[in-house]
Formats: sequence, C-alpha cells, structure tokens
Amino acid sequence: MSETAAKQSAKEMILGYFRDFNVLKETKAEYWGIQVINFLDCTFYFAMLTIASVFLSEDLGLSDQSAGYAITVFTTTTTICLFFSGMITDWLGIKRSMYLTLSSLLVLRLAMVVIGLMPAIPHRGIIATALFFLMAPFMASIQTIFQSANKRFTSKRSRSAGFNLWYLFMNIGAALGGFLIDLVRKILHLPNTHIFTAGVICALLCIVASLLLVRNEKQLLGPNETEEEKTTEVEVKRKNPIQIAIEVVREKAFWRLLVLIALLLGTRAVFTYIYLLMPKYWLRVIGPDAAIGTLNMINPIGIVIGLILFIPLTNKFNIFSMLVYGSMVSAISLFPMALPWQYLGSDIANAHYLMAILCMIFLTIGEVIWSPKLSEYTAAIAPPGQEGTYLGLTMVPWFLAKTVVSVLSGHMLVRWSPEKVDIQGTLMPLQDAMKQNLLDYWHTPAAMWLILGLFAIGGSILAALLRGWLTQGARWNIQDGDAKLH
Repeated sequence: MSETAAKQSAKEMILGYFRDFNVLKETKAEYWGIQVINFLDCTFYFAMLTIASVFLSEDLGLSDQSAGYAITVFTTTTTICLFFSGMITDWLGIKRSMYLTLSSLLVLRLAMVVIGLMPAIPHRGIIATALFFLMAPFMASIQTIFQSANKRFTSKRSRSAGFNLWYLFMNIGAALGGFLIDLVRKILHLPNTHIFTAGVICALLCIVASLLLVRNEKQLLGPNETEEEKTTEVEVKRKNPIQIAIEVVREKAFWRLLVLIALLLGTRAVFTYIYLLMPKYWLRVIGPDAAIGTLNMINPIGIVIGLILFIPLTNKFNIFSMLVYGSMVSAISLFPMALPWQYLGSDIANAHYLMAILCMIFLTIGEVIWSPKLSEYTAAIAPPGQEGTYLGLTMVPWFLAKTVVSVLSGHMLVRWSPEKVDIQGTLMPLQDAMKQNLLDYWHTPAAMWLILGLFAIGGSILAALLRGWLTQGARWNIQDGDAKLH
C-alpha cells in the first residue's frame, strides 16, 4: 500500500467507494439488464431456499429426512450441472443461454404452484422432487450467466465496481426474499406454495428485462484500453466445451484456487444451514410464528451496510488474509447457538431470537471481509472466452457443500432438533422439553451447532497454516486500493 493510501481516512475511503461507481456510466443497457434480472431472480431464489424444506414438510407432508433427500436431488444435480453449465454458456452465448434458462424456470415454477395448491394430486412429494431435479440445470446456468455477463458487460476499469454493484443487488434481492416469506406466511396467512407464485411473476419480469435490455453480448471496452487489449477482448475464439475444459484444468493457478475454496467449505456451508436447518430449527425452538423471513433478512441487509462501513478494513489486507480471517469470523457465527439457551435469558423464544441475531451479525461481518473479493478474483483470472467455464468449475465446491448438508440435513434435524421428542414413551414438542430441562446438552440443537462450528473453523485454520503452499508463485499485493494477484 502506498504512503498516500495508508493515510486515507475512513471517510475518504467510503466516499471513494461511491465515486468508483461513476465508472459504471460507461456501461450499456446490457449490464443494467443483467442487474435487474439478478435482483428479481435472487428475490425468489433466496426465498425458495429458505422455505423449501418447510414447504416440502408442511404443504406436501414429507418427513424431515424425505425433505432433505428432495433438496439433495436439487443441490446434487445443480452441482453436476455446474461442470457443464459454464461451457454451455460460453458455447451458446449469454443471450441464448438467458432465454432458454428463464423460459424453463418459468414453466417449472408454475408447475410447482399447481402441485402445491392441488392436494388431490397423488404422490405430490415425488412430483415436487422431480420438479426440483428439472430446475437444477437452469439454476446452475443462471449463476454462470451472471458471472460471465458481469465480466463481459464491464470494461477493465469498471469491472471492480461492476462486481460490487452486482453483489449489492444480489443482497438487496435476498433481503426482499426474506420479507416475501413473512409477507406470505405471517401477514397474508397464505400457504408456502405462494412463494413459488411470486417466483412465476419474477421469471416473467426477468424475461421482459432480458428481451428489452440484453440485446448483444460484445465485450465492453474502456476508452483507455490499448489496441492489443481490444483485440484480446473482442476477438475471442469460440471453442467447444471439451477444448475449453481441457485448457482450464491445465492451469496451475486454477488448482491452487480450487484447493483454497475447498478448505473454506466448512464456512461456506454455514449459508446452507441458513436455508436447510435454521428455518425448521427456529420454528421448533421459537414457535410456529417465528419470523424466519425477518431473521434471514439480517444477513443481506447487513451485507449492504457492511460493504460500506468495512471498506477501510478490507483495504488494509491482501486477498488471502481477507479470505482466511474473514472465513474464521463467519465460522464463529455458529457458536452463539451452541450455548445452552438459559445463558441468554429465562424466555426460550427470546433467547433463541438473540442467538439468531448474534449468529447473523458474526456471519455478516465475516462475509463482508472475504466473500465479494473471491468472486471478483475468480473472474479476473479467467482467460477470454473461458469466463463461464472457469467460474462454473470454481463454484463447484460451494455447491458440493450444499449437497452434503442437504443429504444430512433431515437426519441432523431428527437427531438434534426434531419436531417432537420422546420423553419416557411420551411424545412432547421440542420446545416444551427444553423449557422443562428434560434433555441433556448432547440431545439439544446446541450440540448440533457446536459440531458444525468446529468443522467450519477447522478448515479456515488449516488454510492459514497452508498459506505458503497456497500462495506459492504468487504475490498478493494492494495497489490503488484493490488487492491483486501477481
């Protein structure tokens, strides 16, 4: 860091953050169209993830284990499709991939609404599982489309601001998704199925935005880029998916990045706990009227605020330090819920609300430190024409974590946070048993969070210990306020 940068005040850094968005004036309608689609899709996506397990059990009658298996089908298929979705995006191009993906998601969400609202249909749980399976390829596709489009529709000088704004839109959409859940469940008192009704509306609006705004897929070029850079950026040779994959896996930098991402899986898995474990956990320890949507809003709202407040902190460290130590902070988020609830008050509902809030605060602080730079760095090192493949393959470990947690989620809930527990041959609601202190620590939800917390922080510590190998042949420097790899 230069001496001038080191002397910058926090206020100057924050103002500089907003000034950086001025470079986005050079972007065209395509970039803003992608952000509209990103916002709308994330609103439904995060609402769906949060409510999926509850929907499968409350609306369709599946057990915790069966609901977990159904979500496993979705996450596992998404993981597998990520191996290919980036290649398909690079092959078909952003526009055609977008049209195919959004149209398919519209039809599948509409089918889920029909299944949820018609109890006379037999085997609804199996049909819903099949629909989740069919959604998976398109959920994988939309992720790689967003990443590829963010790079394609920004110039080199506007790319950092472009990714920051994309991340902000994503979190604003996630916050609105939490509000959508409580709007449907607590305010309108409608079935969980209508979360998918909102998804149908979002898909329709996304298609309209795509048709009106995403008209070409040429690489955006800044005014100060050299002719050599323009040639490199524009004249991208189209290759088939197999050629692209072979070239990517030969890159040493790709494999070092993949190992680092794998070591952070324990922390990244915390985000799957939010969707797969916490909704039912909250409903069972707080009560059936638990504001699960509002609790899930804390993280994305905190991200939007934190990206501004933590700018001075994030600019003082290189990328590797931000990734590892930020992930440690996120891992710590599980430990408040590992405390016996009596430590936080005499009212079990209020105690668990406090645990949830503390969890979200730690998770958010850690995420602000490390998560945005991970996506930006991954896209920055992707060779021209291989953006989708590179980004898709490096996202695979993240979705693998979702798969593992999904297959185990129902069993973890049954073991540590069931709807009812057996007390001397009598079934009793979990909350009542906890109020009366009828369960030892290792049979309460707190034990589950302790085990998961130790797993999360262990990977981050190992990454810190392997710093020399993970950064071998590379220098993580900070130049002009941005951390870069050389």
